[in-house]
Amino acid sequence: MWGDKRYHSLDWELRKTFGSKGIKLSLDGGFTCPNRDGTLGTKGCIFCGQKGAGDFAAQRSLSIQAQIAQQKKLLSAKWPQGKFIAYFQNFTNTYASPNHLHQLYGQALAARDMVGLAVATRPDCLPQGVLDLLECYAAKTYLWVELGLQTIKPSSAAFIRRGFDLQCLRRAVEELHARKIRVVVHLIFGLPGESNEDQLASVRFVAGLGVWGVKFHMLHIQKDTDLYSYYRETGFPLLTRDAYIDLVCDALELLPPAVVIHRLTGDGNKMLLHEPKWSLHKLRVLSGIDQELRLRGSVQGAKALNA
Repeated sequence: MWGDKRYHSLDWELRKTFGSKGIKLSLDGGFTCPNRDGTLGTKGCIFCGQKGAGDFAAQRSLSIQAQIAQQKKLLSAKWPQGKFIAYFQNFTNTYASPNHLHQLYGQALAARDMVGLAVATRPDCLPQGVLDLLECYAAKTYLWVELGLQTIKPSSAAFIRRGFDLQCLRRAVEELHARKIRVVVHLIFGLPGESNEDQLASVRFVAGLGVWGVKFHMLHIQKDTDLYSYYRETGFPLLTRDAYIDLVCDALELLPPAVVIHRLTGDGNKMLLHEPKWSLHKLRVLSGIDQELRLRGSVQGAKALNA
């Protein structure tokens, strides 16, 4: 159904759309976050490191054009040909005035072979002017917006210091959908105190939103985070690789086939990652997911409502 995969991968979707490999270039627009600048808090989410989610992004001290050149050079050995997506990844990439965002996004899209724009943000950082700007970009390029939900369990949301409620997330998705903007939602598996059913409840919630895409992350204990201190104090149990693989396969079965899977496991920074060490072996995790789906004779959407 999706090439050699039993799930609807982003790679398959972009190849179908552009006729070639779609390559995301991770850019740093110099943003901060309301969870860091004092608006909501100063420490960020509990799992968020000093560089936010941008450990593999280009250097923020460089111009957008220079960052793009750096990322293209870095990825050229792995993917010598393809079309490019400008991915504003680090911190909250709509947390600025529409004029400033227009300048940054415009610079990125002006680069050669740039066919799309991906913007990672928070659902509470999408005011009317920003939504109007994103709608303009959606009309002229391949755009998606990523929202970090992580979990629907209230106690977990408070623990990670997320700073917004489910109604805020729902409103943001509705506003984006009204403007025909693709939406991707992030979920984290392995949060302390969450059962398998808790985690799958988050998946069912996201499946009901009608979003375009989903990203699954394994909870990383990174040394430059408050989560690291908490883990050292409590030693809360982490998912094993086999347990994570089973959980991801359960989640894929619940998601409608049309949902694009942007990520099945996260990339941890080797220098900062404390646990789980198995997450560094990304290909083993991905092959394990493929194998488990084959053993089940299952595919994405096998247990989805109206699949």
